[in-house]
Amino acid sequence: MTADAVGGVWSYAMALCRGLLARRMQVTLAVLGPAPGAAQRLEAAALPGLRLLETGLPLDWMAPDAAAVQESGRRLAALVRESGAGLLHLNSPALAAGNRFPVPVLAFCHSCLASWWAAVKPGPLPAAYAWHRDLLAQGYHAADLLAAPSAAFATATQALYGLPERPRLVHNGIPPWAVPHSPAALPFAFTAGRLWDEGKDVATLDAAAAELPFPLLAAGPVAGPGGARVALRHLQGRGSLDRAAMQGILAQRPLFASAARYEPFGLAVLEAAQAGCPLVLSDIPTFREIWGGAADYVPPGDAAGFAAALRRLAASPRLRRARGQAARLRAARYTAEAMVAATLGLYRALVPASQAMEAPA
Repeated sequence: MTADAVGGVWSYAMALCRGLLARRMQVTLAVLGPAPGAAQRLEAAALPGLRLLETGLPLDWMAPDAAAVQESGRRLAALVRESGAGLLHLNSPALAAGNRFPVPVLAFCHSCLASWWAAVKPGPLPAAYAWHRDLLAQGYHAADLLAAPSAAFATATQALYGLPERPRLVHNGIPPWAVPHSPAALPFAFTAGRLWDEGKDVATLDAAAAELPFPLLAAGPVAGPGGARVALRHLQGRGSLDRAAMQGILAQRPLFASAARYEPFGLAVLEAAQAGCPLVLSDIPTFREIWGGAADYVPPGDAAGFAAALRRLAASPRLRRARGQAARLRAARYTAEAMVAATLGLYRALVPASQAMEAPA
């Protein structure tokens, strides 16, 4: 299985690996891009039987050109042969472009530059980035099976890349909440994620924070690996937090806000909902699909609307409890167990049961 240590794919891979290992599967996790941090290495080391392989290969969206991505794919194919794996789970599907792997390939569509650009930037994707889109299209068509974390993103991916069928739906999931609730005496708001990513639209929440009579905390990196950076003027930054620190904040049941313009699923929202936090989200198709009536929605980019929704919840303890309960009940749909079971179903569709018993995944 491939992964990266930059964003939500790491959390996804850890939850999936935990479930696979519990089913006595053997997993080699090949990390591309920047090396995992100390906390991430400890998290991986806590999974008995997981082989963590830091490849040093570039992520497709950080690579200088298509040739570099294709070379990474060739080197990955060699690693697959050396590992003796019976299946390759690609979380960077562009690596399948122009490469032949010795095993069946499941490619998971987590996100892509072209769909990100369509949601975040005005106008079409610049010609300078066309190779990213074209290479990913080749990777998608080369894979044996595709999957995506939401129906909305699966539909968008099929249309954008001219796929013959929609990627299979496998909702993301996380382990059950294990931290005692300790509601804060006074309401506050919270957001988390890659703050530097324009797709998260932290600028809208920063503007909303200026209109709030209580703090809006923000957890996550403000600088990205490619040089992107965001300045926080009104949000109270908390830096990058490990899982324990994140759960410590969420246990207080703050109002959780996400103004994302681009979010194929949203693991941070799921963590907050599982903790019973009321949700105030941007009104985008993915959030509507995943959260239905269990969240309050605000048009993307509407800072005043986010501020008003957060103030309304803060003013009523009863409303906060009701909305938090609604979010928690909805979050029960998206468990790690369900994600692992659905993913195993796709593995079995690719690898005969007799072969799966003989070869590691």
